[in-house]
Amino acid sequence: MKRRIVFATGNEGKMKEIRMILADLGLEIISMKEAGADVEIVEDGMSFEENAEIKARTVSRILTNDIVLADDSGLEIDYLDKAPGIYSARFAGEDTSYDIKNRIFLDRLEGVPDEERTARFVCAVAAVFPDGTSQTVRETIEGRIAHEISGENGFGYDPIFYVPEYGCTTAEMTTEQKNELSHRGKALRSMKRVLNEKFREAEL
Repeated sequence: MKRRIVFATGNEGKMKEIRMILADLGLEIISMKEAGADVEIVEDGMSFEENAEIKARTVSRILTNDIVLADDSGLEIDYLDKAPGIYSARFAGEDTSYDIKNRIFLDRLEGVPDEERTARFVCAVAAVFPDGTSQTVRETIEGRIAHEISGENGFGYDPIFYVPEYGCTTAEMTTEQKNELSHRGKALRSMKRVLNEKFREAEL
């Protein structure tokens, strides 16, 4: 049976990026939906790494012959004790628009100087292998919280995440710039190195 990679997401935009970055592994890469894994995932971990592994393990219990990958990501603001962190998507309610969420954080940081507005986007990617073992990688993009909402190219917290070396928010970057810098892109490339190493070991 030919091995394949199943990613625990139903997000087609995310799958496009995943397929692009992992393409040269030479394996079929499909979403959990395409694999027929219709399962509810309860993300009750206390870190990005734990939540990523929970997602991967939940799907792996159904698709036991596949390599299952999953990611968990979010924003950490140092001044706010790394909030919203693992609650980034659920902060102020899952149905609350990011315009409102972003405005809440700008209000909380009102008057806080640039040097204390440090923040990062975090992404953890977990892999669960058919033998039950797992491995997780974590990558970040460092920046700070802007003083105002700016840019329309991104989504989520992109309009308030300012990257000093680029002089703009991630919502003002081109898609190419963002993909090169993105926490998820970096984490997927790290996971690709893990998978290549694993495949090499299997051949020895």
